[in-house]
Amino acid sequence: MGTVQESLEAFPFEAAPRVFRRREEQLLGDPVVRPGAPRMGRDHPPIEVVHLGAEYVDLPFAPPRGVYESDFLRLEWQTMNGRQPFYHRNCDVDEMSFQVTGVRTLMTDIGSVDLAPGDFSRIPVGVVHDNYGREDIHILFYVPAPVHEAIPAERTSRVAIPPFDGWEPSEINEMITECLGGPGHDIVLAPADEQALLEHAATETDRIQVLRPGDTEGTTWVYRSSDVLIGRTWARASDGRVYRRIRNAQEIQYQLDGRRTLVTQRGTVRLEPGDFVKIPAGIAFTSIHHEPSTHLTVASAREVPRVTEATRTAERLPAAEIEALR
Repeated sequence: MGTVQESLEAFPFEAAPRVFRRREEQLLGDPVVRPGAPRMGRDHPPIEVVHLGAEYVDLPFAPPRGVYESDFLRLEWQTMNGRQPFYHRNCDVDEMSFQVTGVRTLMTDIGSVDLAPGDFSRIPVGVVHDNYGREDIHILFYVPAPVHEAIPAERTSRVAIPPFDGWEPSEINEMITECLGGPGHDIVLAPADEQALLEHAATETDRIQVLRPGDTEGTTWVYRSSDVLIGRTWARASDGRVYRRIRNAQEIQYQLDGRRTLVTQRGTVRLEPGDFVKIPAGIAFTSIHHEPSTHLTVASAREVPRVTEATRTAERLPAAEIEALR
């Protein structure tokens, strides 16, 4: 019978985990049932996957697609090939993004910058912004301010007039939002002078910081707040013999590159680029893959419900089948 390790971890992951030796057949098995004893435990749903592509497909412009949302975190998937029709200013949240594919010009009143695949950026609370995407896909994270960068910036925004080739100044709407800045939380929509918004950056010292984690094995946390950590996980390969159990936070993952098998106490599922998955707090999980794999990792100390339809669900597999995958 196979032996594995379990790493019992606690958000915000500042203390060393406790490590236990486990028999994998028991870790993934059904509860012991004794004759005449009352039934214990509840029936829990299996792990669910949402697929929203990591490769650009030409589609008409549409608002971002909400994937997970609570009062403390909103996670969205967005694709665009052009501009959004307004500038946006959040009153309560910092807005982070990760560039999945394509190029996107981020224009703000603290400078403009072109974002390439692999770039993280944070728009501080109160900063007005717009986007011009070219065959673009990016992931958005709205988190109550303050949020702090956890690694040094690779580069920063700058005052850029024009912000991109072909740009011409115009009158454009500016939307002010409260709470997490989502639908139904607009405060006011009014016209604004786009050139004046962008020229304001010359009077500011703050700049958008663009972050890119290095090729470090494991998870590199990029942003930290009181309840949410956002990062990127990279591994050359994994035999899945070390399970993680986060006792006080759930983990959301978005597969970027490579394919892997996610093994959990609520089912096993094959993940490919474009797959979102959420692992509840207290559930042991691991990954098996023979080639390099990269995914976004979000740890939330508060519940974040899924708000879009699941694409597929995990399947319970016995430990012998998991071992065969290795």
